[in-house]
Amino acid sequence: MKPAILLSLLVSASLFAQTAAPKAPAKPKGPTIPADAQWHDVTTWGVEGRGWGDQERKRWFDRLPAKAEGKVTPAVWGLSRDSAGMMVRFKTNADAIYCRYDLMDSGIAMPAMPATGVSGLDLYARDDKGQWRWVTCTKPDKQHVEAVMISGLTPGEHEFCAYLPLYNGIDKLEIGVPANAKFEGLAPRKDKPIVFYGTSITHGANASRPGMVHTAILGRRFDRPVINIGFSGNGRMDAAVGDLINEFEAAVIVIDCCPNMGPADVTAKCVPLVKQLRSKHATTPIVLVEDRRFTNSWITPAKAKFHDDNHAALKAAYEQLKTEKVPNLHYISGDALYGTDADGSNDASHGTDLGFMRQADIFEPVLREALK
Repeated sequence: MKPAILLSLLVSASLFAQTAAPKAPAKPKGPTIPADAQWHDVTTWGVEGRGWGDQERKRWFDRLPAKAEGKVTPAVWGLSRDSAGMMVRFKTNADAIYCRYDLMDSGIAMPAMPATGVSGLDLYARDDKGQWRWVTCTKPDKQHVEAVMISGLTPGEHEFCAYLPLYNGIDKLEIGVPANAKFEGLAPRKDKPIVFYGTSITHGANASRPGMVHTAILGRRFDRPVINIGFSGNGRMDAAVGDLINEFEAAVIVIDCCPNMGPADVTAKCVPLVKQLRSKHATTPIVLVEDRRFTNSWITPAKAKFHDDNHAALKAAYEQLKTEKVPNLHYISGDALYGTDADGSNDASHGTDLGFMRQADIFEPVLREALK
Protein backbone atom coordinates (compact mmCIF):
# COMPACT_ATOMS: atom_id res chain seq x y z
CA MET A 1 0.00 0.00 0.00
CA LYS A 2 1.33 3.45 -0.88
CA PRO A 3 2.49 5.55 2.12
CA ALA A 4 0.13 8.44 1.27
CA ILE A 5 -2.91 6.17 1.19
CA LEU A 6 -1.89 4.46 4.44
CA LEU A 7 -1.47 7.84 6.16
CA SER A 8 -4.90 8.94 4.95
CA LEU A 9 -6.54 5.80 6.35
CA LEU A 10 -4.84 6.19 9.72
CA VAL A 11 -5.93 9.83 10.01
CA SER A 12 -9.53 8.92 9.08
CA ALA A 13 -9.61 6.11 11.64
CA SER A 14 -8.26 8.42 14.34
CA LEU A 15 -10.86 11.09 13.60
CA PHE A 16 -13.68 8.49 13.62
CA ALA A 17 -12.53 7.13 16.99
CA GLN A 18 -12.50 10.62 18.49
CA THR A 19 -16.01 11.45 17.29
CA ALA A 20 -18.47 11.17 20.18
CA ALA A 21 -21.39 8.81 19.73
CA PRO A 22 -24.67 10.64 19.21
CA LYS A 23 -26.66 11.12 22.39
CA ALA A 24 -29.81 9.10 22.85
CA PRO A 25 -32.89 11.25 22.47
CA ALA A 26 -34.25 12.51 25.76
CA LYS A 27 -37.37 10.82 27.05
CA PRO A 28 -40.42 12.96 26.38
CA LYS A 29 -41.75 14.53 29.54
CA GLY A 30 -45.29 13.52 30.38
CA PRO A 31 -47.75 15.01 32.87
CA THR A 32 -46.43 15.61 36.37
CA ILE A 33 -48.12 15.07 39.71
CA PRO A 34 -49.27 18.40 41.16
CA ALA A 35 -47.87 19.36 44.54
CA ASP A 36 -51.36 19.66 46.04
CA ALA A 37 -52.57 16.21 44.94
CA GLN A 38 -54.62 14.34 47.53
CA TRP A 39 -53.27 10.91 48.47
CA HIS A 40 -55.17 7.91 49.83
CA ASP A 41 -53.53 4.94 51.57
CA VAL A 42 -55.35 1.83 50.32
CA THR A 43 -54.92 0.03 53.64
CA THR A 44 -57.49 2.41 55.14
CA TRP A 45 -60.32 0.73 53.19
CA GLY A 46 -58.79 -2.60 52.15
CA VAL A 47 -58.00 -4.66 49.09
CA GLU A 48 -59.67 -7.71 47.61
CA GLY A 49 -57.70 -10.92 47.22
CA ARG A 50 -56.16 -10.56 50.68
CA GLY A 51 -57.55 -13.60 52.42
CA TRP A 52 -57.80 -14.47 56.10
CA GLY A 53 -59.46 -11.20 57.04
CA ASP A 54 -57.76 -9.21 59.76
CA GLN A 55 -55.47 -11.98 60.99
CA GLU A 56 -51.99 -10.79 61.94
CA ARG A 57 -49.56 -10.31 59.04
CA LYS A 58 -45.81 -9.89 58.91
CA ARG A 59 -46.46 -7.25 56.22
CA TRP A 60 -49.87 -5.80 55.41
CA PHE A 61 -49.76 -6.95 51.77
CA ASP A 62 -48.63 -10.54 52.47
CA ARG A 63 -50.96 -13.14 50.99
CA LEU A 64 -50.71 -15.53 53.95
CA PRO A 65 -51.23 -14.66 57.63
CA ALA A 66 -48.25 -14.61 59.97
CA LYS A 67 -49.25 -17.92 61.57
CA ALA A 68 -48.52 -19.70 58.26
CA GLU A 69 -44.79 -19.14 58.64
CA GLY A 70 -43.28 -22.39 59.86
CA LYS A 71 -46.37 -24.40 58.85
CA VAL A 72 -46.03 -24.02 55.09
CA THR A 73 -42.66 -24.69 53.48
CA PRO A 74 -40.08 -21.87 53.51
CA ALA A 75 -40.45 -21.57 49.73
CA VAL A 76 -44.23 -21.15 49.94
CA TRP A 77 -43.84 -18.62 52.74
CA GLY A 78 -41.36 -16.55 50.74
CA LEU A 79 -43.58 -16.58 47.65
CA SER A 80 -46.61 -15.60 49.72
CA ARG A 81 -45.01 -12.18 50.24
CA ASP A 82 -45.86 -11.35 46.60
CA SER A 83 -49.14 -9.46 46.17
CA ALA A 84 -50.49 -11.65 43.33
CA GLY A 85 -54.27 -11.52 43.04
CA MET A 86 -54.80 -8.44 45.19
CA MET A 87 -56.98 -5.69 43.77
CA VAL A 88 -58.10 -2.33 45.16
CA ARG A 89 -61.32 -0.56 44.12
CA PHE A 90 -62.28 3.11 44.31
CA LYS A 91 -64.60 5.73 42.82
CA THR A 92 -63.61 9.21 41.71
CA ASN A 93 -64.63 12.00 39.36
CA ALA A 94 -60.98 12.92 38.84
CA ASP A 95 -59.65 13.64 35.38
CA ALA A 96 -56.30 12.08 36.37
CA ILE A 97 -55.15 9.17 38.54
CA TYR A 98 -51.76 9.06 40.28
CA CYS A 99 -50.05 6.33 42.25
CA ARG A 100 -47.05 5.89 44.47
CA TYR A 101 -45.86 2.64 45.94
CA ASP A 102 -42.80 0.88 47.27
CA LEU A 103 -41.83 -2.55 46.00
CA MET A 104 -40.44 -5.17 48.36
CA ASP A 105 -37.81 -6.56 45.98
CA SER A 106 -35.32 -4.98 43.59
CA GLY A 107 -36.05 -7.65 40.97
CA ILE A 108 -38.39 -5.48 38.91
CA ALA A 109 -38.68 -7.80 35.91
CA MET A 110 -37.84 -11.38 34.89
CA PRO A 111 -36.36 -12.77 31.65
CA ALA A 112 -39.71 -13.93 30.24
CA MET A 113 -41.98 -11.51 32.13
CA PRO A 114 -41.82 -7.71 31.85
CA ALA A 115 -41.74 -5.19 34.67
CA THR A 116 -45.38 -4.34 33.97
CA GLY A 117 -46.39 -7.88 35.00
CA VAL A 118 -43.86 -8.52 37.75
CA SER A 119 -44.10 -5.13 39.47
CA GLY A 120 -46.78 -3.07 37.74
CA LEU A 121 -50.02 -1.56 39.05
CA ASP A 122 -52.71 -2.36 36.46
CA LEU A 123 -55.74 -0.05 36.24
CA TYR A 124 -59.24 -0.93 34.98
CA ALA A 125 -62.53 1.01 35.01
CA ARG A 126 -66.17 0.14 34.48
CA ASP A 127 -67.65 1.43 31.23
CA ASP A 128 -71.20 2.76 30.86
CA LYS A 129 -72.45 -0.85 30.52
CA GLY A 130 -70.83 -1.88 33.78
CA GLN A 131 -68.08 -3.93 32.13
CA TRP A 132 -64.49 -3.77 33.35
CA ARG A 133 -62.16 -2.36 30.68
CA TRP A 134 -58.43 -1.74 30.76
CA VAL A 135 -57.12 1.81 31.30
CA THR A 136 -53.34 1.78 31.92
CA CYS A 137 -50.46 0.07 33.73
CA THR A 138 -47.36 1.48 35.39
CA LYS A 139 -43.93 0.70 33.93
CA PRO A 140 -41.63 0.41 36.96
CA ASP A 141 -37.86 0.75 36.64
CA LYS A 142 -37.02 1.07 40.35
CA GLN A 143 -38.42 0.05 43.72
CA HIS A 144 -40.10 3.38 44.47
CA VAL A 145 -42.79 4.10 41.90
CA GLU A 146 -44.48 7.49 41.66
CA ALA A 147 -46.41 8.13 38.47
CA VAL A 148 -49.27 9.81 36.69
CA MET A 149 -51.15 6.67 35.72
CA ILE A 150 -53.58 8.40 33.38
CA SER A 151 -54.79 11.93 32.61
CA GLY A 152 -57.45 13.42 30.35
CA LEU A 153 -60.17 11.10 31.62
CA THR A 154 -63.78 11.46 30.51
CA PRO A 155 -65.62 13.84 32.89
CA GLY A 156 -67.82 12.25 35.54
CA GLU A 157 -67.55 9.65 38.25
CA HIS A 158 -66.02 6.28 37.40
CA GLU A 159 -65.40 3.09 39.35
CA PHE A 160 -61.82 1.86 39.09
CA CYS A 161 -59.90 -1.19 40.19
CA ALA A 162 -56.14 -1.61 40.27
CA TYR A 163 -54.41 -4.99 40.31
CA LEU A 164 -51.27 -5.20 42.43
CA PRO A 165 -47.95 -6.69 41.24
CA LEU A 166 -47.84 -10.43 40.53
CA TYR A 167 -44.23 -11.35 41.30
CA ASN A 168 -43.23 -8.62 43.71
CA GLY A 169 -44.46 -7.48 47.09
CA ILE A 170 -45.79 -4.09 48.14
CA ASP A 171 -44.68 -2.22 51.23
CA LYS A 172 -46.98 0.78 50.76
CA LEU A 173 -49.53 1.83 48.14
CA GLU A 174 -51.31 5.16 47.73
CA ILE A 175 -53.74 6.34 45.06
CA GLY A 176 -53.70 10.04 44.21
CA VAL A 177 -56.12 12.40 42.48
CA PRO A 178 -56.23 16.18 41.90
CA ALA A 179 -56.99 18.31 44.95
CA ASN A 180 -60.50 19.27 43.83
CA ALA A 181 -61.64 15.73 42.93
CA LYS A 182 -64.06 13.56 44.87
CA PHE A 183 -62.64 10.21 45.99
CA GLU A 184 -64.17 7.17 47.68
CA GLY A 185 -62.30 4.00 48.57
CA LEU A 186 -64.51 0.93 48.05
CA ALA A 187 -64.24 -1.74 50.72
CA PRO A 188 -63.72 -5.36 49.63
CA ARG A 189 -66.94 -7.02 48.53
CA LYS A 190 -68.55 -9.55 50.88
CA ASP A 191 -69.27 -12.13 48.15
CA LYS A 192 -67.69 -15.54 48.65
CA PRO A 193 -64.46 -15.63 46.63
CA ILE A 194 -63.25 -18.09 44.03
CA VAL A 195 -60.09 -19.57 45.55
CA PHE A 196 -57.31 -20.69 43.19
CA TYR A 197 -54.55 -22.90 44.62
CA GLY A 198 -51.80 -23.55 42.12
CA THR A 199 -48.35 -23.05 40.69
CA SER A 200 -46.37 -20.31 38.94
CA ILE A 201 -49.11 -20.22 36.31
CA THR A 202 -51.74 -19.32 38.92
CA HIS A 203 -49.14 -16.97 40.47
CA GLY A 204 -49.18 -15.12 37.13
CA ALA A 205 -46.14 -16.10 35.06
CA ASN A 206 -45.75 -14.81 32.32
CA ALA A 207 -48.62 -12.31 32.04
CA SER A 208 -47.65 -8.92 30.62
CA ARG A 209 -49.57 -7.17 33.41
CA PRO A 210 -51.43 -8.21 36.57
CA GLY A 211 -54.91 -7.96 35.08
CA MET A 212 -54.10 -10.53 32.39
CA VAL A 213 -53.56 -13.65 34.51
CA HIS A 214 -56.56 -15.98 34.09
CA THR A 215 -57.60 -15.62 37.74
CA ALA A 216 -58.02 -11.85 37.27
CA ILE A 217 -59.77 -12.28 33.92
CA LEU A 218 -62.26 -14.67 35.53
CA GLY A 219 -62.74 -12.33 38.49
CA ARG A 220 -63.86 -9.63 36.06
CA ARG A 221 -66.07 -11.96 34.05
CA PHE A 222 -67.88 -13.18 37.15
CA ASP A 223 -67.59 -9.79 38.89
CA ARG A 224 -66.59 -11.64 42.02
CA PRO A 225 -63.63 -11.54 44.44
CA VAL A 226 -60.76 -13.94 43.75
CA ILE A 227 -58.11 -15.32 46.11
CA ASN A 228 -54.86 -16.23 44.33
CA ILE A 229 -52.68 -18.66 46.27
CA GLY A 230 -50.42 -19.70 43.43
CA PHE A 231 -46.83 -20.41 44.46
CA SER A 232 -44.19 -20.51 41.75
CA GLY A 233 -42.70 -24.02 41.61
CA ASN A 234 -44.42 -24.90 44.89
CA GLY A 235 -48.08 -25.66 44.21
CA ARG A 236 -47.99 -29.27 45.43
CA MET A 237 -51.34 -30.07 47.09
CA ASP A 238 -49.78 -29.56 50.52
CA ALA A 239 -51.90 -30.35 53.57
CA ALA A 240 -50.64 -27.20 55.32
CA VAL A 241 -52.09 -25.09 52.52
CA GLY A 242 -55.28 -27.16 52.68
CA ASP A 243 -55.63 -26.23 56.35
CA LEU A 244 -55.45 -22.55 55.41
CA ILE A 245 -57.96 -22.93 52.56
CA ASN A 246 -60.34 -24.61 55.00
CA GLU A 247 -60.61 -21.31 56.87
CA PHE A 248 -62.38 -19.75 53.86
CA GLU A 249 -66.04 -19.75 53.00
CA ALA A 250 -65.31 -20.03 49.28
CA ALA A 251 -67.73 -19.98 46.37
CA VAL A 252 -65.49 -22.46 44.51
CA ILE A 253 -62.09 -24.01 45.27
CA VAL A 254 -59.88 -24.58 42.22
CA ILE A 255 -56.95 -27.00 42.65
CA ASP A 256 -54.48 -26.45 39.81
CA CYS A 257 -51.25 -27.94 41.17
CA CYS A 258 -50.39 -30.63 38.63
CA PRO A 259 -47.74 -28.58 36.74
CA ASN A 260 -45.54 -28.83 39.87
CA MET A 261 -46.23 -32.52 40.45
CA GLY A 262 -45.48 -35.86 38.85
CA PRO A 263 -47.96 -38.74 38.48
CA ALA A 264 -46.85 -40.45 41.71
CA ASP A 265 -47.33 -37.25 43.73
CA VAL A 266 -50.74 -36.64 42.18
CA THR A 267 -51.79 -40.18 43.06
CA ALA A 268 -50.53 -39.81 46.63
CA LYS A 269 -51.85 -36.32 47.42
CA CYS A 270 -54.96 -35.44 45.40
CA VAL A 271 -57.53 -37.65 47.13
CA PRO A 272 -56.32 -36.74 50.66
CA LEU A 273 -56.42 -33.00 49.85
CA VAL A 274 -59.97 -33.17 48.48
CA LYS A 275 -61.12 -35.16 51.53
CA GLN A 276 -59.36 -32.67 53.80
CA LEU A 277 -61.29 -29.82 52.17
CA ARG A 278 -64.54 -31.80 52.28
CA SER A 279 -64.10 -32.36 56.03
CA LYS A 280 -64.79 -28.65 56.56
CA HIS A 281 -66.80 -27.79 53.45
CA ALA A 282 -69.24 -30.56 52.64
CA THR A 283 -70.73 -29.07 49.49
CA THR A 284 -68.41 -26.29 48.26
CA PRO A 285 -67.63 -26.95 44.58
CA ILE A 286 -64.09 -28.25 44.03
CA VAL A 287 -62.52 -28.05 40.57
CA LEU A 288 -59.59 -30.31 39.67
CA VAL A 289 -57.44 -29.03 36.80
CA GLU A 290 -55.12 -31.19 34.72
CA ASP A 291 -51.55 -30.19 33.98
CA ARG A 292 -51.35 -27.85 30.99
CA ARG A 293 -49.30 -29.23 28.12
CA PHE A 294 -45.95 -27.66 27.31
CA THR A 295 -46.55 -25.84 24.05
CA ASN A 296 -43.61 -27.65 22.43
CA SER A 297 -44.66 -31.10 23.68
CA TRP A 298 -45.99 -31.84 20.19
CA ILE A 299 -42.36 -32.26 19.09
CA THR A 300 -40.81 -33.51 22.37
CA PRO A 301 -42.12 -37.06 23.02
CA ALA A 302 -40.80 -37.29 26.59
CA LYS A 303 -42.77 -34.18 27.59
CA ALA A 304 -45.88 -35.46 25.84
CA LYS A 305 -45.67 -38.77 27.73
CA PHE A 306 -45.17 -36.96 31.04
CA HIS A 307 -48.35 -34.95 30.45
CA ASP A 308 -50.25 -38.09 29.40
CA ASP A 309 -49.23 -39.85 32.61
CA ASN A 310 -49.92 -36.81 34.78
CA HIS A 311 -53.39 -36.38 33.28
CA ALA A 312 -54.14 -40.06 33.80
CA ALA A 313 -53.14 -39.84 37.47
CA LEU A 314 -55.47 -36.90 38.14
CA LYS A 315 -58.32 -38.52 36.22
CA ALA A 316 -57.91 -41.71 38.26
CA ALA A 317 -58.03 -39.70 41.50
CA TYR A 318 -61.16 -37.90 40.29
CA GLU A 319 -62.85 -41.19 39.38
CA GLN A 320 -61.93 -42.66 42.77
CA LEU A 321 -63.48 -39.68 44.54
CA LYS A 322 -66.65 -40.01 42.48
CA THR A 323 -66.81 -43.74 43.25
CA GLU A 324 -66.56 -42.86 46.93
CA LYS A 325 -69.51 -40.48 46.49
CA VAL A 326 -67.55 -37.30 47.22
CA PRO A 327 -69.99 -34.63 45.99
CA ASN A 328 -69.79 -31.53 43.82
CA LEU A 329 -66.53 -32.23 41.99
CA HIS A 330 -65.69 -30.67 38.63
CA TYR A 331 -62.89 -31.42 36.19
CA ILE A 332 -60.94 -29.44 33.59
CA SER A 333 -58.86 -31.12 30.89
CA GLY A 334 -55.37 -29.73 30.33
CA ASP A 335 -54.97 -30.57 26.65
CA ALA A 336 -56.01 -27.18 25.25
CA LEU A 337 -55.50 -24.80 28.18
CA TYR A 338 -53.05 -22.75 26.06
CA GLY A 339 -54.76 -23.59 22.78
CA THR A 340 -53.67 -26.19 20.26
CA ASP A 341 -51.43 -24.09 18.00
CA ALA A 342 -48.41 -23.86 20.37
CA ASP A 343 -48.68 -20.04 20.49
CA GLY A 344 -49.95 -19.63 24.06
CA SER A 345 -46.58 -19.47 25.85
CA ASN A 346 -43.24 -17.72 25.47
CA ASP A 347 -41.22 -20.38 27.31
CA ALA A 348 -43.32 -23.52 26.65
CA SER A 349 -44.47 -23.70 30.29
CA HIS A 350 -46.09 -20.40 31.31
CA GLY A 351 -48.91 -18.48 29.69
CA THR A 352 -48.64 -15.30 27.72
CA ASP A 353 -51.67 -13.04 27.66
CA LEU A 354 -52.97 -15.17 24.77
CA GLY A 355 -52.44 -18.35 26.77
CA PHE A 356 -54.13 -16.90 29.85
CA MET A 357 -57.12 -15.71 27.83
CA ARG A 358 -57.52 -19.17 26.34
CA GLN A 359 -57.22 -20.70 29.79
CA ALA A 360 -59.92 -18.37 31.13
CA ASP A 361 -62.19 -19.36 28.23
CA ILE A 362 -61.89 -23.03 29.24
CA PHE A 363 -62.29 -22.38 32.97
CA GLU A 364 -65.31 -20.10 32.59
CA PRO A 365 -68.07 -22.59 31.67
CA VAL A 366 -66.92 -25.05 34.34
CA LEU A 367 -66.90 -22.34 37.01
CA ARG A 368 -70.24 -21.01 35.80
CA GLU A 369 -71.75 -24.46 36.24
CA ALA A 370 -70.12 -24.83 39.65
CA LEU A 371 -71.51 -21.49 40.81
CA LYS A 372 -75.13 -22.38 40.03
